[in-house]
Amino acid sequence: MDLIREHDIDPSPLAGKRVAVLGFGNQGRAQSLNLNDSGIDLVVGLRDNSPSENAARGSGLEVASLEDAVTGADVVMMLAPDEILGSLYRKIEPHLREGAALGFSHGLAIHFKQIQPRPDLDVYLVAPKGPGTALRSLYSEGKGMLALWAIDQDATGNAKDIALAYGRAIGCARAGLMQSSFGEECEADLFNEGAVVWGAVPEILVAGFDILVEAGVASEIAYMECVGELKLIAELIETRGIAGMREAISNTAELGAVLGGPRVVDDHVRKRMREVLDEVRSGRFAKALRDEAARDYPLLRSARMRARALAVEQARLSLES
Repeated sequence: MDLIREHDIDPSPLAGKRVAVLGFGNQGRAQSLNLNDSGIDLVVGLRDNSPSENAARGSGLEVASLEDAVTGADVVMMLAPDEILGSLYRKIEPHLREGAALGFSHGLAIHFKQIQPRPDLDVYLVAPKGPGTALRSLYSEGKGMLALWAIDQDATGNAKDIALAYGRAIGCARAGLMQSSFGEECEADLFNEGAVVWGAVPEILVAGFDILVEAGVASEIAYMECVGELKLIAELIETRGIAGMREAISNTAELGAVLGGPRVVDDHVRKRMREVLDEVRSGRFAKALRDEAARDYPLLRSARMRARALAVEQARLSLES
């Protein structure tokens, strides 16, 4: 799959255009700052009494209400939480000018039809493949983060050019932009979050820690072994790939991985992972997200409290003190 890089992209589709970024959270903050540093005419749109307003203004950015931000904007980037994008779009749609571009960094709201954009709008996706903090730090270092791009509606014939210019302006084209679709990006991302990096990996770390402590290993040592080394393997895989990582570690570690890994991640685990993917593709996860928001996030608040109380978290704090 080809990567489109910075030197391949014409930045002029954003020249003289006004971009409204809605939201100043994980991606909103990073993308706004990167756009501002790239010389883009930018306004951050926030709801009334938003707790992010002081942070946005303190960063030297122009801030306006949601309605005022999108009025007259040529490009509107939807970077509020996924679960509120549907209601947010309904709020701003009457203020969107004809032929404006509507951008997203996640495909959920479009793929699961929580938003059905007006037919006169260009609708595009630029999805950085990492958290906003890393997107911002890489940009500041003169580097970039890989991103996916896609087009859902091309009302004006300019949607692709705007998407690529936007990816260039936030620094992602320094690393490369890869073509995808709203559905592919959404389903792959939600699967990864639930079944791999953000879901399964932390559970394995916690389970490994608990088993060692139950066996009499000091909690601080169990933490270093099961959690502390995660960064090391991630860096090895990033620089050398999985095969190269195996070749870089000791024979002892490699044999342990060969004998132990497939017993943990067996056919039963793969079956469960496929179930997660089925939940994503069926739309059941998207519905669960909306329901969780409607109830004011009881599952998420409970999970955060449990995570703070975990023994592995106390071991981390002990090592840091």
